[in-house]
Amino acid sequence: MQSGVQGGIQKSRQAISIFTRLNQRIKRYSPVAHIIRTTDRFNDRLGSQFGAAITYFSFLSLIPILMVSFAAAGFFLASNPYLLAELINRIVNSISDPMLATTLKNTVNTAVKQRTTVGLTGLAIALYSGICWIGNLREAIRAQSRDVWERNVHDKEKFYFRYLRDFVSLIGLIIALIITLSLTSIAGSAQAAIVNALGLGGIEWLRPALTLITLTISITANCLLFIWILWILPRHKPQKKALLRGTLIAAIGFEIIKLVMTMMLPRLASSPSGAAFGSVLGLMAFFYFFARLILFCAAWIATAHYPEEEIQPKSCR
Repeated sequence: MQSGVQGGIQKSRQAISIFTRLNQRIKRYSPVAHIIRTTDRFNDRLGSQFGAAITYFSFLSLIPILMVSFAAAGFFLASNPYLLAELINRIVNSISDPMLATTLKNTVNTAVKQRTTVGLTGLAIALYSGICWIGNLREAIRAQSRDVWERNVHDKEKFYFRYLRDFVSLIGLIIALIITLSLTSIAGSAQAAIVNALGLGGIEWLRPALTLITLTISITANCLLFIWILWILPRHKPQKKALLRGTLIAAIGFEIIKLVMTMMLPRLASSPSGAAFGSVLGLMAFFYFFARLILFCAAWIATAHYPEEEIQPKSCR
């Protein structure tokens, strides 16, 4: 009886020893070690908390954008009286609840009457919130990118100079986003036009290849956007190989997020509660995962070790 217990204990110790050696061997494998370093830095430097903060500021920035959209609709309707009258009539005729119909009618009239005030106010708030948003995003990325988490004395700068830099960064990010969306849209349209012109649209086996081409174009366009976010925005010079690989990971991850959100949003909207709050929850989830992806890739770039390149990252300034 005692010998059997001792034998079981010995086998358990041997199994633990084998598992420990295997675990250590796996950790010594370079890609696994890199992921472990990245995860440790991301958690130690509050990546999840920064992601939640970016989500909050991103969602808050939508309010002035909606104000500008509201004013733009007002200007468009004011210049088209026939369309305005038709829209009001359709609202009144299509909604059975008289209180809701009256509310929507008053909303449309408010958009027309207060278009200038709402537009100018929305633009001013959108500009301020956009600059604050880009500044918070930059600081979150720099927290992951710096060699030392604490801010250096050299990082401090006068507030007006910081706002000016953030304004330039915001304009650059908008331009990068426009270029990315334009490349994706133009490439997709050109591909569809070429396929239809050649009469290849009905070939079933060609669809996976076309989908792969479209996905490759989209990922390439995403890389341009993330190079701006992870390199130009934080004003940090990482290793080139780490930057290119990190932006590729971010671009692929961004496509995965878009795919998951495309699949999940219709399911959220199918229920009564989802119809009311599904779009809001989906938008917040998108912002949160997008922010976490950026910060995780920033930590991945910062923890990359390549012996063939000299590690001389410039401090974030």
